[in-house]
Amino acid sequence: MTEQPTGFKPSLSLVDATMIVAGSMIGSGIFIVSADITRNVGSAGWLIAVWLITGFMTITAAVSYGELSSMFPKAGGQYVYLKEAFNPLAGFLYGWSFFAVIQTATIAAVAVAFSRFTAFLIPQVGEDNILLTIGKFKISAAQLLAIAMIVFLTYTNTKGIKGGKIIQTTFTSAKLLSLFGLIALGFLIAKVSYWDVNWQNAWDALQLQGDGSWQPISGSVLVGAIAAAMVGSIFSSDSWNNVTFIAGEIKNPKRNIGLSLFIGNLVVTIIYVSANLMYLHVLPLKDPSGSIAFPEGERVAVAVSNSLFGASGSIVIAIMIMVSTFGCNNGLILAGARVYYTMANDGLFFKKTGTLNKNAVPEYALWLQCVVAGILCLSGSYGDLLDMVAFVVVLFYALTIIGIFVLRKKRPDIERPYKAFGYPVLPVIYIIMAITFCVFLIKMKPNYAGIGLAIVLVGIPLYYLAVSSKQKSGK
Repeated sequence: MTEQPTGFKPSLSLVDATMIVAGSMIGSGIFIVSADITRNVGSAGWLIAVWLITGFMTITAAVSYGELSSMFPKAGGQYVYLKEAFNPLAGFLYGWSFFAVIQTATIAAVAVAFSRFTAFLIPQVGEDNILLTIGKFKISAAQLLAIAMIVFLTYTNTKGIKGGKIIQTTFTSAKLLSLFGLIALGFLIAKVSYWDVNWQNAWDALQLQGDGSWQPISGSVLVGAIAAAMVGSIFSSDSWNNVTFIAGEIKNPKRNIGLSLFIGNLVVTIIYVSANLMYLHVLPLKDPSGSIAFPEGERVAVAVSNSLFGASGSIVIAIMIMVSTFGCNNGLILAGARVYYTMANDGLFFKKTGTLNKNAVPEYALWLQCVVAGILCLSGSYGDLLDMVAFVVVLFYALTIIGIFVLRKKRPDIERPYKAFGYPVLPVIYIIMAITFCVFLIKMKPNYAGIGLAIVLVGIPLYYLAVSSKQKSGK
């Protein structure tokens, strides 16, 4: 009989860890969300400002997380940090939200984007091909393809970390090279440059109204518009912390996790800002058709590629996004199950998710994650999933960074091989920005942001049920 592994195997290098950071961040967002950002803020300057603010926030959070990862270099990441800084309830609320919304809804949204762009090459798998109708509920070929993608990547990750590592490195390398290539070609071969036109009145913020007109905005309205716009940029930049969930499988985690967080976030921020500068060079900003604000099917990168390569442009971008989303979801699926594994070993999640299979991976946790993500593929549109994820994830990022201050006082003697850069100024700035974002997002988009908050709060009674069950079992 084969003996079951009792712990993870440290087999991932700094390069592997950095590829997980960058690969988990870059999915479909950079190709799509600049349209919604532009409709919210209406100018070149504010479009770039939204991406720069998001980049500043993610890099600041990443270098702050470096301190936490060096203190607690084990599987579970943010769940462990919150538990250690505050209490088991704080950790559980994150883990529950991670399972119900943060990771699973992100996996679903990325899979839906994969199927959308596959339909460029294979129209039969598009959202218009409805395979089943039950009352108002419809299941399309695109939704089934999204679920099939999640199932396939879950299966490959049950076979061990090595296969997941190879997929991650291969696909992340491919999408980094293709993105750099697209950015360079956009500046070099654009038939017409809209740069000067787009940068006229670059800081006159405008917001698209329901009647199609553009309304000048300033003050608190502008702040609210930026918050609404940042839903897309934060979603596009999220999941950088996934590498902390697999700390138990990284070589020299006290050094390599912090480094991979910084390098990965910096590279992705440079790519995202550069891509948007390229969009401003290739496309007009607000024309009713074929512009950054109004691209066909919300696909900014497709409009850019069509401008550069003609009729074949859609195919070029479709392939790029298929590669990008496939690699992104591999990283999300690989890392996510490690949180449920750690929670289960604390007696706060399904017992079987706390076991490893013969390949030293939490197979049951992977399949459970797969089921929830698959259900979410059927339940919501891309934009709805973004609104839920953005609010909840930023809320917990802020709470986790507050945890750095708590731990400096609560556990001053614990070893800290790496300390948060710019402490206390940069972490405080991040916390203020994150709370401002959450407040204005609830105000601007109350429906799905409110659902996200409700899901977090549902975790409170679930925690006490889990504790009661744990006590009855004598654990």
